[in-house]
Amino acid sequence: MMRDRRMKLGVLLVMAVVLQSCGINSNLMLKTDKEYVFAEIDSMNSSKEEYRLDVNDILQFRFFTNNGQRILDISASSEPGQQNQLFNPNNSLNYVIQKDSMVNVPALGEISLVGMSIREAEMYLEESYSDLYVNPFVQISVTNKRVIVFPGNGGDASVLYLANNNTTLLEAIALAGGITERGRASRIKLIRKDEKGKRQVYMIDLSVIEGLDYTDILVQANDYIYVEPVPEIGRELLKEVTPIVSLISSAAIVISVISKL
Repeated sequence: MMRDRRMKLGVLLVMAVVLQSCGINSNLMLKTDKEYVFAEIDSMNSSKEEYRLDVNDILQFRFFTNNGQRILDISASSEPGQQNQLFNPNNSLNYVIQKDSMVNVPALGEISLVGMSIREAEMYLEESYSDLYVNPFVQISVTNKRVIVFPGNGGDASVLYLANNNTTLLEAIALAGGITERGRASRIKLIRKDEKGKRQVYMIDLSVIEGLDYTDILVQANDYIYVEPVPEIGRELLKEVTPIVSLISSAAIVISVISKL
């Protein structure tokens, strides 16, 4: 009789483990199977490729005349020939590239800068403003460029705002605190949109010295850097099973006590 009860308890334990196993390592993201074909690293944009402006970028403009000698607030007047007011050099104008790829700037109205590098956009604006101002000089920066880094703890992540246009892959990982103890340096996924807007997944191995060839890759806005974590099956399984074992043990004690009454 007691043997049958133990067998039933054992069956219940096995069933409980199976049912709970779906929660093991459930925080792991962006999994790829063994047959997954990663994009070729050699097909990635060169590490020296400049950032290209895109929809939802917030552009910070500063305007000068006389090739940078005089800073102007062009929002004060948009009519050719009118005197523009000076403003504090620390001030700036911010504009958002809308979903239709257009950005509405003073005097020029709606223009499209999507796909241009920052320097190309500056040159384009300087040429466009040349009919209104004497030797215009334009400075542009993108203030909301960011990447998401998963350093190797499964679901943990950091959103990094790129303070400069030349942040490398290694710098981005360092800014996120480096690869965690659970992270696999040999399996770093860099996920980036291609020219057609489709995300490509590149696999990078930084566990060997040859990985230095890829550490200088410049990260781009909206990149995902995912360091694969080492699956912790044993610890996760123990964490899932411990409360079940405790519950079944308590039930067994109760049953044993009742059977003796």
